[in-house]
Amino acid sequence: MNIEEHEEQKRQRKAREVAAREIGGGNVDPESLPIEPIAGMTNRNYLVTIGDKKYVVRIPGHGTEEYVDRVADEQAARITAHIGVGAPLPFYDVKAGIQITEFIHGSIDMRTPGVLDDPEALRRAARAFHKLHTSGKKFLNLFDEKNVAQEYIELLRQKDARLPDGYEKIQEEAEAIRKVLAETCKELVPCHNDPAPENLVDTGERVYILDWEFSGNNDAFWDLGDFSVESGLTDEQDYIFLEAYCGRKPTEAEIGRMVLQKALVFLLWTLWGILQEANKNPRPAYEFASYWDYAMDRFTRCQEIMNGEDFPRYMETVRKS
Repeated sequence: MNIEEHEEQKRQRKAREVAAREIGGGNVDPESLPIEPIAGMTNRNYLVTIGDKKYVVRIPGHGTEEYVDRVADEQAARITAHIGVGAPLPFYDVKAGIQITEFIHGSIDMRTPGVLDDPEALRRAARAFHKLHTSGKKFLNLFDEKNVAQEYIELLRQKDARLPDGYEKIQEEAEAIRKVLAETCKELVPCHNDPAPENLVDTGERVYILDWEFSGNNDAFWDLGDFSVESGLTDEQDYIFLEAYCGRKPTEAEIGRMVLQKALVFLLWTLWGILQEANKNPRPAYEFASYWDYAMDRFTRCQEIMNGEDFPRYMETVRKS
């Protein structure tokens, strides 16, 4: 048995123990509980069955304690469960970062091949974001991508990790984007801030948004741009998604705002990918061979937006909105 297999056994044993104690009331033998690993990039998630109900136990990934505010994570998870956007949350351990949510029966995660090819699935996702953003709730934290980037950079410096060539220059050039977006943002609303499609599950009737580690009040269009980026949506899919979110045809300024946020999303997740590489996260990032490859993809695509022929028009359209 190698080290990773040993660690996986420990995580599964912990997931069973917590579920048996917190859901089973201590009256269940942990070893008797069926358990199944399910999707997750940095954390480890396990489907655990107790009686006739299924639960998802999240065991935090190595290094997540460096950048995740567990108090804010719990608050966001409880708020979103209450308003029907997130999964019901019977247990959360702030100190350990372990949480248990009820499994959403009949659901499929939106990373599953083919799911996002259905325009109605895109519309259901858009309506879930709209419900969150217009809930009138506020999260504990403010999510400012520039501040988050600086925190990541400090961690990377401590780990003596390398940055892509030209990263500092692109960060400086991104200040113009931040200025335009800040000056035209009407309100900061509760946002997920990490809406990769595996963090959304679709029942065919509604979409639930899961895992609130990056939650914070932000420009709603960060979530929209981030979802598009991580889902690999085409321009046509972007339009369907944005139209459903707005409840009407989106304006040129709204389309431009989403594109500008995409550039900042790519830039921030460049650093996140490098941090996963520095922390030796054993799981590959999607189709990439390593987190460094993932980070370089994000960095390249950020530059493609900022150097694109449409970029000045997007900037001006948003500026005038």
